Amino acid sequence: VEDSVRVELAFDGGQIMSAFVTSAGADALERALAAGAEGTHALDASDGRYSVVLRRVVYLKRFARESRVGFGI
Repeated sequence: VEDSVRVELAFDGGQIMSAFVTSAGADALERALAAGAEGTHALDASDGRYSVVLRRVVYLKRFARESRVGFGI
């Protein structure tokens, strides 16, 4: 998906997950975490839907878009 970005979530038990999500999905998750929202957040990823328990998230890493260097004609 062209508008996808990779995010990595770490949880307070030490588990880490990584997923490709839409930019809008990553934005919404960042807003929910910044606002201190309670409950769960549905995160649609390329491999399925995750329900993230917001209070368990220790950090969210949003990777920069990959730039590909190639030789095209």
